[in-house]
Order: sequence, then C-alpha cells, then structure tokens
Amino acid sequence: MAESTNGLVPEHLPFFITGPGQTDTLFTIMTVFVILAILGIGVFYLHLHSIPDRMAHEANHTQLQLIGILTLIALLTHNNLFWVIAIVIAAINPPDFVTPLNSMARSLRRLAQDPEPEAEAPKEPAPHV
Repeated sequence: MAESTNGLVPEHLPFFITGPGQTDTLFTIMTVFVILAILGIGVFYLHLHSIPDRMAHEANHTQLQLIGILTLIALLTHNNLFWVIAIVIAAINPPDFVTPLNSMARSLRRLAQDPEPEAEAPKEPAPHV
C-alpha cells in the first residue's frame, strides 16, 4: 500500500521534520548540545571559584586554609562577598610578623639557658681582722 500524504504538506520539508517512526535528529543534536553546555558551564564555574585557591598555592601564601574555607563557603552559599574577600586575601601578602618574633624568642631562650660567662674579676683577698 502506498503512503498517502496530506495534500496540504509541501513537497520539500526541512530536515528537522521527521515522519512517524523516524529518528528526530534535531532533538538528538540539541540534547547532546545542552548536556555538553551544562557540563562546560559547570567546569567554568568551578574553575572561576578556584582562582583564589590557585593564587594562594602559587604564592605559597600563609593564609591558605582561610582562603580555601572562604572559597568553599562562597561556592556553597552563592554569596560572592566571601569569594571577593578570599581573592583580596590571596592577592595581598600580609607582612611577616611571626619570623622576627620567633627569632627574638629563640635568642632570649638561648640567653636565659646559657648565659655568656662574664669576665672574671681578680679576687681580692679577704681582709684580716
């Protein structure tokens, strides 16, 4: 039996209009595109959120744990203020106050435990009474 088509259907149809029982190619292409787009946007979003962490790792930053916590909070709460604070902390390297204090403490500890011998003064003989 020959397929009968409706008389209102034009002879030339676009490729995305399929007949009954045929594969919908446009739907398949769009499904793959949407899945890849969602994965790409997710990777970009996570890459963007890890910028302060990567900056801190490259600079061997002293506040690495604080920056990591702030970026994680920003990722989970979608509060961009935490991310901005993390990137500011990662960009500005705070002055090192701990090393001079540790050096002073070591020096004082060394002086307290092993005092330098004083120059011995000649002993005067005890007075005879």
